[in-house]
Amino acid sequence: MIKPSHYDDQGYPIQWLRSAIPSNTLACLNGLAEDARARDVLGENVDIRLHTFDETNRRVKPEKIAKMIEREGGRALIGLVGVQSNQFPRALDLARRFRGLGLKVMIGGFHVSGCISMLPDMPPEMVEAQKEGIAFFAGEAEEHRLDQVFRDAWADDIKPLYNYMKDLPGLVDEPTPILPSQHIMRTAGSHSSFDLGRGCPYQCSFCTIINVQGRKSRFRSPDDLERIIRDNLAQGINRFFITDDNFARNREWEAFFDRMIALREGEGLDIKFIIQVDTLCHKIEGFIDKAARAGVNRVFIGLENINPDNLLAAKKRQNKITEYREMILAWRERGATTYAGYILGFPGDTRETILRDIAIIRKELPLDLLEFFFLTPLPGSEDHLNLYRKGEWMDPDLNKYDLNHRVAHHGKMSDAEWEQVYREAWDAYYSPEHIETVLKRAAAHPRGRPGNKLLLMLWFYLMVKYEGVHPLEGGYFRLKHRRDRRSGLPLENPLVFYPRFVAETVAKHLGYGNDLLRAYLRYRRVKKDPNRRNYTDRALYSQEMDLEDLEMFTQTAGGQAAVAKTHRDKALRKAARTGVAAE
Repeated sequence: MIKPSHYDDQGYPIQWLRSAIPSNTLACLNGLAEDARARDVLGENVDIRLHTFDETNRRVKPEKIAKMIEREGGRALIGLVGVQSNQFPRALDLARRFRGLGLKVMIGGFHVSGCISMLPDMPPEMVEAQKEGIAFFAGEAEEHRLDQVFRDAWADDIKPLYNYMKDLPGLVDEPTPILPSQHIMRTAGSHSSFDLGRGCPYQCSFCTIINVQGRKSRFRSPDDLERIIRDNLAQGINRFFITDDNFARNREWEAFFDRMIALREGEGLDIKFIIQVDTLCHKIEGFIDKAARAGVNRVFIGLENINPDNLLAAKKRQNKITEYREMILAWRERGATTYAGYILGFPGDTRETILRDIAIIRKELPLDLLEFFFLTPLPGSEDHLNLYRKGEWMDPDLNKYDLNHRVAHHGKMSDAEWEQVYREAWDAYYSPEHIETVLKRAAAHPRGRPGNKLLLMLWFYLMVKYEGVHPLEGGYFRLKHRRDRRSGLPLENPLVFYPRFVAETVAKHLGYGNDLLRAYLRYRRVKKDPNRRNYTDRALYSQEMDLEDLEMFTQTAGGQAAVAKTHRDKALRKAARTGVAAE
């Protein structure tokens, strides 16, 4: 099973000595495959041997793999798993090399599932791949669906398409998502990842999850959670990224947190978690308090935008900008590091409004990290389907659909202007002055961890600045292999490739060193300030301050309307309470 990477702008797979976080899909499928092997799904006399590769931190050599299979005298199925749209060109290149070596190949993941789910016809690149003998798997592989794939592969009867998009499986008592510890050691830390729920009830038009994993949420059980944690602890892994798109809407959240708390406080286990939530999670009674006790120390928040008009255009009606400050302050009070995703290129955006809004966020929201994305019509999303139906231009190169490249046109910005403001957004938020502001906010809190904040902010910004990749695709020490270049591009002369790679590596690390030194000097200055605990600024003011005092609510018509609605709702609640008291 291979989780492919995708190509950089020069056509080389994005690969690192140490990548960021292990693949959850690879962990899930490895667990399912291990279970199938334990149950002897091909018969007691057949030995199933599993090999897993994450190409972001391990080179994939089809010819070497084919020789290993031949040497061991077995049959093989090459599964390219968890393939996103931007990874599909790389997956096809690998698949064709394996097919040329006579091996059976299957591709699954969000691109295949999204296209099958939303488009009236299979895209030409998938049709062509099927003609070459490459099979596809759409949907999820739980409930022993992988067994059938194994049996068909063993019988030389692979179907062109396994389509489970209309049959979403349950997750309770399914095998543990787990990777061998040597995989984890190839990543930046001791983190592993798993999901406790799939599906989302919301209708965001840019999202693929609702059309791939469904709008009906499905969950694992607290017993499943404990088994996942203990199985990973047995390998020395104690930090986890829970990949649920919105853990706050998992109806079992309290039972999960209670089990984590029991393991931490009852047994003294040193376990920590990263979760993803929406902007109304603080409205769930006890959610943030229990999350902190459960060991949640980092939180990804689907902020997306601070302009209500943009949120409405994307059908993200659940985001209430009047709640942003209270929610972020609540996480900050518990010592959690907050990350927020922010999308650039909504219909109402211009370069001026984007830079204005980022300046407002810097002043008025106590966020730690902000990550920017191009609004991207990902295959499997409503946005993609709408543009497809209208026949509007979308970049034909799927490799660019990584949210870090522009792949469509904008109604108000030129292509060059949109791309320019994307780069300016990173520079604006991660300016030296704002990095120092975030450090001061952290140093003012007993559990603020300013050193940790600094490392994370630098990771996010320097990946974009020097490597040209989104932070979530980042890693430590970029690797490039001359012969792995994208099909259709020329193989470079070694006398050109290697000197340039060395020069690029040296230049980047000199840049890293310079920026790290400057940031460290700011960090030292903040840490040595005897009055650091007394620091405050506009972003740290209580939510009780008048909303009309904040630019976030005064600079847009949608913001003004949101404030007016908040005041109306408060007046109605007060009137209702007064009426009850009078009776």
